[in-house]
Amino acid sequence: MPRPRRRLASTCIGTVAAGLLATGAALADPAKERSQGSDIAMGAYLDYGPPGVARIPYLSRWLGGKQIRVGHTYLPGDQWAGIEGNVGFLEDWARWRRAADDRMFVLNVPMQERNEGRVPDYRVAQLIRAGAQGRFDRHFERLAERLVALGVPDTVIVLGWEMNGITYTHRCGPDPQNWKVYWKRVVTAMRSVPGQKFKFDFAPNRGKDAIGWTKCYPGDDFVDIIGMDSYDQGPGENFDDQITQPYGLQKHVDFAKAHGKQISYPEWGLFRRGDNPEYVRRMLKWIEQHKPLYHTITDYCPHGVWQCKQNPQSSKVFREALRPEVPGPVVPTPVVPTPVVPTPVVPTPVVPTPVVPTPVVPSPLVPTPAVPTPAVPTPDLPTPQVPTPAVPTPDLPTPQVPTPAVPTPTPTPTPVDPTPAVPTPEVPTPLPSPSEAPTPEVPKPSPVIPAPVTPSPAVPTPEVTPPVTPSPLVPTPGVPEPTPVPSPAVPTPQVPTPSEAPIPTAPAPTPVPSPEPTPSRPTPQPLPEPAKPPVNSKEWCVPLNFGEWLSKLVGKQSVCVKVDMGEGSGFWPF
Repeated sequence: MPRPRRRLASTCIGTVAAGLLATGAALADPAKERSQGSDIAMGAYLDYGPPGVARIPYLSRWLGGKQIRVGHTYLPGDQWAGIEGNVGFLEDWARWRRAADDRMFVLNVPMQERNEGRVPDYRVAQLIRAGAQGRFDRHFERLAERLVALGVPDTVIVLGWEMNGITYTHRCGPDPQNWKVYWKRVVTAMRSVPGQKFKFDFAPNRGKDAIGWTKCYPGDDFVDIIGMDSYDQGPGENFDDQITQPYGLQKHVDFAKAHGKQISYPEWGLFRRGDNPEYVRRMLKWIEQHKPLYHTITDYCPHGVWQCKQNPQSSKVFREALRPEVPGPVVPTPVVPTPVVPTPVVPTPVVPTPVVPTPVVPSPLVPTPAVPTPAVPTPDLPTPQVPTPAVPTPDLPTPQVPTPAVPTPTPTPTPVDPTPAVPTPEVPTPLPSPSEAPTPEVPKPSPVIPAPVTPSPAVPTPEVTPPVTPSPLVPTPGVPEPTPVPSPAVPTPQVPTPSEAPIPTAPAPTPVPSPEPTPSRPTPQPLPEPAKPPVNSKEWCVPLNFGEWLSKLVGKQSVCVKVDMGEGSGFWPF
């Protein structure tokens, strides 16, 4: 597709007079504050086709990362096929627009073919009337269908831009009334396509030009945005003149506000006055002040500031005004050492503290009463003298000492209990003769212990031993030693001294009868009841051990000592 031609020569013809009037004027001093408008959608016309899409990221990088939210291009106006959108680059722009929801696609749409063909006014008037009659509606319906199919139904349509000039075939001057009717038919045709959300931008050229642009305004129902193309050219000698001139920037703002419409600046840039940074600065401040819906600078020579290298000063102003605020590097604050001023040491006078003597208060001596401790008399118990018996030689015959038979009511043998104070008969160790065998010394009993009662010789010795365990004091050679059973009824016999003790006659050994009693034998006569031991007496018995072999011969022996603790004995503590 051939690149659409922009008006240069024709525009120059229409603006020569205005340029001549602007000579000799001085520009007013603008404010130098930085533009703060970062929320206004900004873009630039970089190229009509894919190169224009590809250059957007580079422009953004050049501006320090500022977002380029507006993509702006033109449909070729040489044939109706181009106006209907049968061009391949629309797909590239549609793809860019769909990539982010906050982006905006602005499309300039011609209203006549041969739009830059220098068609005379009479022919333009004929074309306007044909359009008002609806002869070209189908072309615009096809364009709307094409945009909806590409997924850009919210495209901003800048329809018949700069209609108040003399450059384009779709100009309004030859027939303003029918031109407005034609505009309405085009908008109605495009809005009839299902799915469309188009916004139509009415964008005249700044100033009166060939006709006052307000005379071409088709009405609020068919216009969504009131824009204005404003280049650095006449009429007007400076930017203030651009504001105050008839149909200038102020009129544009006031008219849009009166009709309740948003404003825009689809085209602006340098032109007649060359590299003019003051114009760029003032235009950016104006945009920031009035908050248009969007603005796009025409960035090719002689209008541009990025791709056109012949405007370096304006380029610098544009870049500094629009690049985002980037925090500068953190410069560390130099640490200035604080001089250390030595503090003079002032000696502190030592004030002696008076020593106040602490009065000594004597503590009264409280006598402690002496509590007498009751003396508990401890009974003086004599220590029993345990004699050591002389062990007889084993080859001496042991005489048999008759032991009175004491009937035991229970045949069950009872173990020896040394605790109860039961007198145990003391039997001296039999000796072969009074002259050879020494008799063990037995301490004399206390005077209060009654003399033992010697059993009467008149008591016959029973021939049959009752069915009890034999006394442990009668050893029988060759017979196992039975368990000794203490008898409480047998008193301790008085052991005579060696000079007085008669030599007992050893009876013939009697065979041990069977433990089972014979009922035919006579019952033995009971022994007389021995005298009861004195009250409060104590007896200590010490068993004697003669060894295993000799103990089998003489039996288990013990030495007992009695102590009388009765009243009057001197040992009664109570």
